[in-house]
Amino acid sequence: MKLTDLIRNISPLNIVGDTEIEIKNIQFDSRKVEPGDLFVATRGTAADGHDFIPMAIEKGAAAIICEEIPSQFSTLHSPLSIIQVKDSAEALGKIASLWNGEPSKNLQLIGITGTNGKTTIATLLYTLFRKLGCKVGLLSTVCNYINDRAIPATHTTPDAIELNDLLAQMVVEGCEYAFMEVSSHAVDQKRIAGLQFKGGIFTNLTRDHLDYHETFEAYRDAKKGFFDLLPAGAFALTNKDDKNGMFMLQNTKAEKYTYSFQTLADFKGRILESHFDGTLMTINDTEVLTQFVGKFNAYNLLAVYGAAVLITNNDACHCGLDPQSPEQILCLISTLTSVSGRFQTFRSPEGYTAIVDYAHTPDALTNVLNAIHEVLEGNGNIITVVGCGGNRDKGKRPIMAKEAVRLSNRVILTSDNPRFEEPDDIINDMVAGLDTSERGNAVCITNRKEAIRTACMLAQPNDVILIAGKGHEDYQEIKGVKNHFDDREIVKEIFCIN
Repeated sequence: MKLTDLIRNISPLNIVGDTEIEIKNIQFDSRKVEPGDLFVATRGTAADGHDFIPMAIEKGAAAIICEEIPSQFSTLHSPLSIIQVKDSAEALGKIASLWNGEPSKNLQLIGITGTNGKTTIATLLYTLFRKLGCKVGLLSTVCNYINDRAIPATHTTPDAIELNDLLAQMVVEGCEYAFMEVSSHAVDQKRIAGLQFKGGIFTNLTRDHLDYHETFEAYRDAKKGFFDLLPAGAFALTNKDDKNGMFMLQNTKAEKYTYSFQTLADFKGRILESHFDGTLMTINDTEVLTQFVGKFNAYNLLAVYGAAVLITNNDACHCGLDPQSPEQILCLISTLTSVSGRFQTFRSPEGYTAIVDYAHTPDALTNVLNAIHEVLEGNGNIITVVGCGGNRDKGKRPIMAKEAVRLSNRVILTSDNPRFEEPDDIINDMVAGLDTSERGNAVCITNRKEAIRTACMLAQPNDVILIAGKGHEDYQEIKGVKNHFDDREIVKEIFCIN
């Protein structure tokens, strides 16, 4: 593709050199540059791509996109072209989209954002539309899918080049729908620039990623930025019960819809009964028995229902579903099962229950523990095994510990993904959030496997062990190395489950 075609949507500030040249590939990592490539110099959290422009030129880059033209450009003695832009990250997204034939225009692309629930909602929508017989793509924290083909996920939202490549593959393989988690990082870093979403869903907003955003307001505004980008004709579905739910929609051009358990909304829910094998609830006054536990999951299902109704009411829906039959959607919702590592339940031979969940924020941990209390109704103790990740928001560590102790009978503080921190230092940060009496209900066991084993030794019939923080992850990241570790495998080993 010619450079002039690639830059038609980016409004260059300055152009030096020939734009009629052919580009062989696009790179934002200078180490991957090959002769004839376009190198886009983006500013990252750890490094600035502008520092690697000379390396890209040395490796044969045919053109450079950057925010600042290098002062040494005149001495580089290269016939390459340089395009100066206001925001090279945004330019990368738009160029990556054009390079792949603007795949999002050929999909019903739905984005899900918020602190908790993104993975569950995206995965359940993917599963529901597969059950309808549609060809569907999924971009999620756990795994990416193109129809039934699994592609390992490395980030909640991939970089712009990988993202558009995956969307293009979906188009080639006949997908009509794609459901995508949209992280605050992806919005802030313009990874979704150039994409055309047909709908957006907001789940909730609580403290997370302040190591990156620094303030809650910046984190909140990044989430809102996604809805600001939605075009007229798209839909924006928000959780009306979250105090930031309506804030998300203040400046969107999309059609606005709401879901709620507490007040009037387009999609209204009510919980009737809760058990460890499911929840009986009403959605828009129709009873449905679901295979999910807890109010937080009821919110997820309500969002799934609302989005499915909005999507299938769209004239572009070709699944063969009668848009006037939401009962068919409710029937399918009753068949959906939990997402891997999200409130995943295991029953021990001794009569107690272990639950593995990804809860890694204070609010998510509170939600899961409250869900357990709703079902137990005092007929059993809760033992919580929890840690916090290293090189991430330290401020949530004492809060996590305090919430765990407040809502559990016993707590075992352990290692999560320490990354480049010392596990004991992370645990000490958690302990600092507990007063003297609270510390009496907590014990520290750094080795996560031993922590889980100890919880199982303490458990009695009817008790529940919550193993929180890692969920679907099958590794423990220590000093830059991902060592195989899976909470679910440990539980199965202890329970002698195949």
